[in-house]
Amino acid sequence: MTSFAFLSNNAFLKAPPAGDDTPYAIAGIAWDGAVTNRPGARFGPRAIREASHMLCDGIHPHFDIGLDGRLGDAGDLALPNTSLTAMRSAMMPLVAPLIRRHHMAWLGGDHSITLPLLRAYREELGRPLAVIHFDAHCDTWTDHFGEPSGHGTWVYEAITEGLAVPSCFTQIGIRSAGVREARDYVQTQGGQIYTARALRGLESPTQLAPVIDAIRQRLAAHGNPPVYLSLDIDCLDPAYAPGTGTPEPGGLTTSQVLTLIEELADLPFVGMDCVEVAPPYDHAELSSQAAAHFVWTYLCARVSGDAHKR
Repeated sequence: MTSFAFLSNNAFLKAPPAGDDTPYAIAGIAWDGAVTNRPGARFGPRAIREASHMLCDGIHPHFDIGLDGRLGDAGDLALPNTSLTAMRSAMMPLVAPLIRRHHMAWLGGDHSITLPLLRAYREELGRPLAVIHFDAHCDTWTDHFGEPSGHGTWVYEAITEGLAVPSCFTQIGIRSAGVREARDYVQTQGGQIYTARALRGLESPTQLAPVIDAIRQRLAAHGNPPVYLSLDIDCLDPAYAPGTGTPEPGGLTTSQVLTLIEELADLPFVGMDCVEVAPPYDHAELSSQAAAHFVWTYLCARVSGDAHKR
């Protein structure tokens, strides 16, 4: 497991350690004990950090802003790696103080980490969150191959636990095999789903405007609740992200995801995670490069929004 303490020059964007006065921070959650196909996402945080070093001076070409002096790296959370229940229990006291001090971007790890993160945000904010969920998989199964919880159940659990506002839950890129009840679950609860098939050929802001406007309108109709972004790298087609545990052909392009992150920059985001990057199956660091760009774009969007408020 990597941590900032042992990789002093390998932080995200080579940022310094996160201090109490650092507005934005990165933390890794190097856990993949709930994967159902290929393991390796525990090495995702390290790979994403290393890929971020390709961003040179870090000035974003769309937002024309960088993260110097605003970003710190809190290293990887020290977690047990033998039990999902133990991992989630250990996460909570580590996550809460980071949420209080910083606007966080979490590097996974498999998607089972998102449920305890949402529990922590729900507790800290005192209200359920809107969720924007990029994924090939709906993650709404009621059990995890006979186990009660895993990386494919977190959406179902988050909604049933009241962590998320069902009508403000948006899924983007869904396309994997699954029974209709699971695939349509978010929609039957009042949310919205944009399958990868429905988004084929739509990449520019103009082409994606109906999706962007629908998300904004849905949030506005419910009082603009705080928004959490959960981005599974397998939302991308394997041509763009082969390094993941459960690749699904027919996925989104890198440009589609970047356009959506950029165009939704004005939403009241409170945090994000990027999960399921599995370096052992990556080619030419395509997956980790995409992940680093997504996280960087998300953070620059936040900084840009803060600058415009001043």
